[in-house]
Formats: sequence, C-alpha cells, structure tokens
Amino acid sequence: MPVGSHMTEPSPTLFFQTVNAYQRTAALKAALELGLFTAVGQGARTAKALAERCDASERGTRILCDALTMFGFLTKHGQEYVATRNTACFLDQRSPAYLGDTLNFMLSSTMTSGFRGLTQAVRKGGTTLTEEGTVAPEHPEWVTFARAMAPLMAGPATAIAQLVTTWPKKPRRVLDVAAGHGLFGIEIAKSSPNTEVVALDWANVLTVAEEQAKAAGLGERYRTLAGSAFDVELGTDYDVVLLTNFLHHFDPETCEALLRKVHAALSREGRVVTLEFVPNDDRISPESADFSLIMLATTPAGDAYTFAELDRMFRNAGFGRSELHPVARSIEHVIVTYK
Repeated sequence: MPVGSHMTEPSPTLFFQTVNAYQRTAALKAALELGLFTAVGQGARTAKALAERCDASERGTRILCDALTMFGFLTKHGQEYVATRNTACFLDQRSPAYLGDTLNFMLSSTMTSGFRGLTQAVRKGGTTLTEEGTVAPEHPEWVTFARAMAPLMAGPATAIAQLVTTWPKKPRRVLDVAAGHGLFGIEIAKSSPNTEVVALDWANVLTVAEEQAKAAGLGERYRTLAGSAFDVELGTDYDVVLLTNFLHHFDPETCEALLRKVHAALSREGRVVTLEFVPNDDRISPESADFSLIMLATTPAGDAYTFAELDRMFRNAGFGRSELHPVARSIEHVIVTYK
C-alpha cells in the first residue's frame, strides 16, 4: 500500500483538523501563559479552583480545559481535570523537562513568517524570508533558540556523552560546532574531567553557552570561538567534533565543504558525532517530512537527509565509515563517523 494511503470511506475530518490546527496551538499557548498545567499539578482540579489559581474566568477555564482534554493534554473525571503523564513531565513549570519556553522559538515571527510564505517557498525551492533565511550571520533568533531549546536537548546531550565516554580513549579536545546552548559539549566535559571543549558559534549565541558552562563549573576547560563554521580557523587535533542539528540547514555541497574542514581539524583517530533527524528512504517516516517542510520554509536549501545521504557526504569529504545510533525517547539519531 502506498505511504499515506487509507482504505476508508471519504471523510473531510483530516481537512478540518489541519485547517483548524492553529486553534490547538492557541489553546496550548494560552494554557502555558496562564500556568494552567502547573496549577493542575499543584492540586487545583476543578474549573473553579483553576480559575482562581490562574486569575481567569471559570467559564473560560472550563472551556479551555475541555478542549485540552479533547486534544489529549488532560483527562477529565467528573468535574476534575488531571494532567496526563506527558503533560506533567513537559508542561508543568516545576519539571526539569519543562518545554513551555520552547514556544518563544517555535512560535517566533521568523518561524511563523516562513510558513506564511510557504506557497512561494515551494515555487522557489527555498525560504522567501530573506536571501539567507535563518542561517543569516548573527541571526538573533538563534539566541532565542539556544535559551528555549536546552530542556528538549538535555536527553540527547546526555545520550551522546554516555556514548562518547564509553570509547576506550576518552576525548581530550572536543569542538562543538554551532554550540548554541552548549549542552552537548558540556555534558561530555562533565563526564570526562580531562576534556577541554571549544564551543563555536556566533558571538551573540555563545553568551548562552558560556552561562551554561559556568553553571556546570567547567572553568578554563571551556573556551569559545566566535564566527561562522565555514569561515573561522577551527584549529587541529580534536578527538571529537560535534555537529548537532546543523547539517540539515544546508545543501549537500555546502555540507561537504564544511566536512572537509572538519576532517582536517580532527586528530588521526578522531571521530565526528552528528545529531540529526534521519528519515527512512521513503523520506516520510519516522516523522521527518514535516521537518523538511520547516527547512523549506526557513532556509535557502536545507533538508532532512537519509543515512545514505549523510554517509555519502562524509565519504565525499574524505571520511571512513559511519554508524547510526538511535536516541532513547527522541526521533533523532546519532551518527558516529570515523576519520
């Protein structure tokens, strides 16, 4: 059966669910702004109690909670609302995995504007925001991204650190390309006390990584390198180069140019650790077609690349074999590539 086909009677349900999807976004945003999920976790369960806790009307709270129940964020028992396990984990402000702040990036004007011009982006084959889209130098949105997405990347960062520190030879020097919040390099340094990390990103973004490194107590083991990965001198003799959520912003030719620089920067037995959305060959599963759509709307030529495509880029840049590793509780994968 072709991907995406369904042997059912015709129904307009999917059409209306998609057209009205913005209403779900608005409901979730309102709940987070009101602190509603946190209030539920603190014991306010009825519309009346939640309205008092969230400084809202009882009628408005009831209608919002019923909608959130229908959307799957809450369950309802009589007149009481209870958070689902996922909601308690990711949407209660008291949780270390709280994702509410990611709205600052995911609903930013840059991201939403890209989709308002999607028809033209499809015709053009790339973003219509500006000539360079979100990959423009010193783009302020990446500061928002770095601050907002750290909780979402904590799991993959820990997974990468655990993988790297099981290698027979612990890394002495790590280059974290497009470090953003810095968690990927920081977690490796925390797990390996003799590791030095060099974080590369735009100067405005590196302030976020430096804050995280200071909080982690890394001191002089954490250094920064400001500028574009394509332009600055990377240095040499790195045991690990991190390319986390970076290659998907560019076309294969541009990726290969960067990878040749990375190859030259590695020590003789160095490895590249890449974190990416890696679709199957059908380019739809697992849940990657929508990510490619984000790249179409916001970048000139970005895409989600299959493992075969990534492996080809690395080999064209002079690398040896690559290994694909799943990441627990994530739709992303880690690719370990040997020099």
